[in-house]
Amino acid sequence: MLEYSLNIAGSEWIIIIFVGLFALLGTNKLPEVTKKLGRAMGEYNKTKNDIQNQLAGITNATPNITAPVQNERQKMEFIAKSLGIDFACKTDEELQKIISSKMSGPNTKDN
Repeated sequence: MLEYSLNIAGSEWIIIIFVGLFALLGTNKLPEVTKKLGRAMGEYNKTKNDIQNQLAGITNATPNITAPVQNERQKMEFIAKSLGIDFACKTDEELQKIISSKMSGPNTKDN
């Protein structure tokens, strides 16, 4: 059996696709189709950039831990500091309540 293979490089495929589109659509509809394709690619890129910017904002909001935490009190102080809570002169239980109320919702009050 004889095997025939097409030895077509990448740039030649572009020419073949362009000629096929030209044959299917004709000279009148080809500019209209390319405009629509360009608009669709523009919308895709715009949406992609918006999502990337939103994700970048989320990742920058995470706290930066520079050293290991030794005990529970240090963990709570670190969390309190990142939330803007004054942890001086507060017991562990008070601090825990304040942190949980701050993290549970915006309509709770701080101590």
